[in-house]
Amino acid sequence: MITSVLTLRYDLTQKPILPKITPRNFHNSTPTIAQIENIVEKSLTKIRIKPKKIVIALSGGIDSTLALNFLKKSFPDSKIDAISIKFSDSVDESKLAAKIAKHFDVDQHVVSVDNYLEELPKAISIAQMPFWDLHWYYVAKKAQTIAKYLATGDGGDELFGGYVFRYKKFLSIVTRNSSPLQKVKAYLQCHERDSVVDQEDLFGKKSAFSWTKIYDKLLPYFDNSLSLIDQVFLADYNGKLLYNFSLVNKRINENFKLIGITPLLSKELISYAVGISSKYKYDKQSDLGKLLLRKILVKNRLDSLVSNQKLGFSVNTINLWSSYGRKIFQYYFSNARIVQDGWIDQDWINKHVQSKNLDVRYVNKFLGILAFEIWYRLFITKEIKSDTLLDF
Repeated sequence: MITSVLTLRYDLTQKPILPKITPRNFHNSTPTIAQIENIVEKSLTKIRIKPKKIVIALSGGIDSTLALNFLKKSFPDSKIDAISIKFSDSVDESKLAAKIAKHFDVDQHVVSVDNYLEELPKAISIAQMPFWDLHWYYVAKKAQTIAKYLATGDGGDELFGGYVFRYKKFLSIVTRNSSPLQKVKAYLQCHERDSVVDQEDLFGKKSAFSWTKIYDKLLPYFDNSLSLIDQVFLADYNGKLLYNFSLVNKRINENFKLIGITPLLSKELISYAVGISSKYKYDKQSDLGKLLLRKILVKNRLDSLVSNQKLGFSVNTINLWSSYGRKIFQYYFSNARIVQDGWIDQDWINKHVQSKNLDVRYVNKFLGILAFEIWYRLFITKEIKSDTLLDF
């Protein structure tokens, strides 16, 4: 489990709550904007009890803006509020979200988070997995004070082609003649923030890390007759969305007694969207994704409200590491249990941790290892409690 989490940022041993897709789900069909809208609106009508109040996580991006648009249409009598997260020393997405909230006449609640890691033990105890990027904890914690229903625009990237930075790089590395293994390795190169160049050295003997095992997990997504871009879509959907985001969000929602609403992730829309030809999702020449969702924005005169840059509650990990991360890490790794028990290599930590200009990939890796240590002390050695604060 831990080699996958610290290399791919998801765990394939988890049982997904969303349907897994295979190459057989891809049909290269021609979509219509009206059909997408119809599917989303029908899925929302399946909510039997019409919510008096709904709160939506609003980042200012395409997905959450469209989700809000669908909510306003489907629940005209519901009071809808928006939650935006403002992380210290990071891009402030709440300002753009404020304009969108004003357009839809909804109240916006901005949650300011100074030390992103402070409540990590609590978040991990709820998620039950050693992940550090648990921003949904802060969203849900605030949401439960406002409403019972919490909506999100999750799924837009995976179903409609939102990871353009990954597509462009992948297509520049591989060709149709590349072997499945070559494509797997190229795909991993497009996830630079998830692994480091000496990834195999960070694990202790007990972890039994093997790149071959990692490759084998991804090979089925690239050993088929799909187009190159569809193979990436297949791998993306069956990755973090299936085995990280959806599971973590569900557990956090349940902890705060929230009912999740995901307009872009109904089973009907997943089936329809996966079958859409990739040319309606991503334009290689302009390097533009989410083409269909953008058309829905234009149709509803919302395109001027959103940014062309990918948004979604992201924290600047370099600044986080400098302000809080390094001190917290050094405290717990002065006597780390996962090092003592042979899961992580101390020499690898010593080699990098003191670097003053640590690359973002190593920062993210240290945060991942810190999350593993906190998870280990919560669930294995049981020496810390969930209400422990990382406030050094």
